[in-house]
Amino acid sequence: MAKKPKTDPNYKVIAENRRARFDYAIENDIECGIILAGSEVKSLRKGGSNIAESYASVEEGELWLINSYIAPYEQAKTWGHEERRRRKLLVSRKEMADLWNLTQRKGMTLVPLVMYFNHRGIAKIKLGIAKGKKNVDKRQTEAKRDWNRQKQRLLKQAG
Repeated sequence: MAKKPKTDPNYKVIAENRRARFDYAIENDIECGIILAGSEVKSLRKGGSNIAESYASVEEGELWLINSYIAPYEQAKTWGHEERRRRKLLVSRKEMADLWNLTQRKGMTLVPLVMYFNHRGIAKIKLGIAKGKKNVDKRQTEAKRDWNRQKQRLLKQAG
């Protein structure tokens, strides 16, 4: 998750994909800019978005965010935006080449982890380079999480 500066009024998490860390083994992450319409930015500032079902894809040398939801902004009736349109992501050419190479490997995908406004008030999205987990791995992750929770409870009671 993006680190929050302590005295920063502009930093704000817009949407978080908590399910991604359960369904995928995140190997690396990368911060991307995102091209948005004015009504989309206004809607994000109000907090209406969802990236849980979305993914990113490298197509024809460009990086796209697909199937992300940004709620319509009510004051922009005539010049509003499409809710689930494809949005272009901004990365450097070197990062684009690296992402292309990584996604060509078997089972690797680009999963959005968190969308946020950075310290300058600019909308950013953090993508995770991930490999899908099998059900056995998911059970192990859940068992480890439960054990850590139980361990914390026991330490709290003893100490």
